[in-house]
Amino acid sequence: MHTQQRPWWKGAVVYQVYPRSFFDANGDGTGDLKGITCKLEYIASLGVDAIWLSPFFRSPMKDFGYDISDYCAIDPVFGSMEDFDELLKAAHDRGLRVIIDQVYNHTSDEHPWFVASRSSRENPKADWFIWVDGERGKPPNNWLSYFGGSAWEWDEGRGQYYLHLFVPGQPDLNWRNPEVQNAVMDSLRFWLEKGVDGFRFDVVNLFFKDQALRDNPPCPHAPNVPEFARFFHVFDRDRPETLLAVEAIADTLHDFPGAMGVGEVITDGGMFQFLEYTKPGRLDLAFNFVFKDLGSFDPQVYRQHVARCEELFSTLSWPSYVLGNHDSRRFLSRLPDDGHRVERAKVLLALLLTLRGTPFLYYGEELGMEEAVIPFDQIVDPQGKNLWPQVPGRDGCRTPMQWDDGPVAGFSEGTPWLPVHPNKEWVNVVSQEKDPHSMLNFTRQLLRLRRACDALKWGKLEWMEPNDAQLLSFCRVHDGTGVGILLNFSESRQVRRVAREWEFGKVLFSSKKGPSIPVQRELVLEPFEVKIVELTRKG
Repeated sequence: MHTQQRPWWKGAVVYQVYPRSFFDANGDGTGDLKGITCKLEYIASLGVDAIWLSPFFRSPMKDFGYDISDYCAIDPVFGSMEDFDELLKAAHDRGLRVIIDQVYNHTSDEHPWFVASRSSRENPKADWFIWVDGERGKPPNNWLSYFGGSAWEWDEGRGQYYLHLFVPGQPDLNWRNPEVQNAVMDSLRFWLEKGVDGFRFDVVNLFFKDQALRDNPPCPHAPNVPEFARFFHVFDRDRPETLLAVEAIADTLHDFPGAMGVGEVITDGGMFQFLEYTKPGRLDLAFNFVFKDLGSFDPQVYRQHVARCEELFSTLSWPSYVLGNHDSRRFLSRLPDDGHRVERAKVLLALLLTLRGTPFLYYGEELGMEEAVIPFDQIVDPQGKNLWPQVPGRDGCRTPMQWDDGPVAGFSEGTPWLPVHPNKEWVNVVSQEKDPHSMLNFTRQLLRLRRACDALKWGKLEWMEPNDAQLLSFCRVHDGTGVGILLNFSESRQVRRVAREWEFGKVLFSSKKGPSIPVQRELVLEPFEVKIVELTRKG
């Protein structure tokens, strides 16, 4: 198959931008669309292929844009539709695809659909949301919100409960109503006709709920877990009908050649659920969150999860990987703080960018941005406010992008909506661009190699030394060409010979030294070194 016949997203690296925190062009303390446009040259310089924008739609911001009051309008805090059109054109002019975030499990309670629905049981949109008869103070079942408390809210006007799996200001849509599905598809077409290249679908496996409203079974967890984790989410997600809705979304996307869809699948069942949503006729990708949930820096643990992903996805679907996102603790801060944290981070970033699949890079990961500690009185995230201290919230991973070492890291001329991390003095774009050994230049060099190497983009994955306790080593093979990736997870120097049918060739990339002369019989890796080498078949 020729490269141009492959879907663009299979060879792509996607860079996630959280618009509130990327760059503030108008000085009000909140990032905006013009700010992203200002920084497109930087994004393109990384060597990524696409940007994913978290929601920028009209919203009362009770969940910072994930409570949408108009799917086809820009919230003034981010700018105007003209600003979006300018951003889209400027991105395309630089060869960057644009993926936008849509939230179809729920709307804002200020969305005209919900305003109409709650106005009367006789309203034409009365059944567009999930309403249930009951008695005030006695919710219909034990379903819990992911942000704390019951998932049911009493509405005095209708004398009924409505469902909200997140905050009460995010009522769940009734996907069993065909008119709701039609309205969702219309909003997809609106953006596709503008020229967007794809969508990230929020909590895609929550769309349908059990019609009988059965109680969720309790989990045998410790008492200090967040409230929502005390029950298995059996009846409020992953209903069989959801896959039919996903197929309908895929059909709409396929009316626009090249459009892609990636789903966020919330699951306790691991990668099997990710696969279900990406089988033929469904979404193109589903986020594989396994890496961001690992509490280990053991090569065998990572190998186990990659091997499982390879086994499950095989030729049926295309995998994806992430180290973090806007909902999770920054990956560098999950590593031991032992003087080698940045070196360890480079190892994991190299793993992310060399595996078979589509990697998603969260803004600031290319700098090694760390999780910020936000005092309780400064928390704005509703999850953190409601579930503190078991869940400190997501503000710590959403702090402003660190452009320079100025008072607010070059993010804004005003007061940022969240505090800037104190390490901005040395973790910032300007400083790292001057340092050839920085995380930023490491990322750029690695992405430059990936873009130039078909084996890294398309090649199948083969393990080199599957039982190695210190290294994670594998090769990517494409059209008879092999590239070896050796990741030293240890604090000691390692010496290896290639086993099986391969011989080492020239070093293409090293995190410790520049490209070198061809390797002879042995390959030496310094502590925490990343090496990528040409491979040739023996004989």
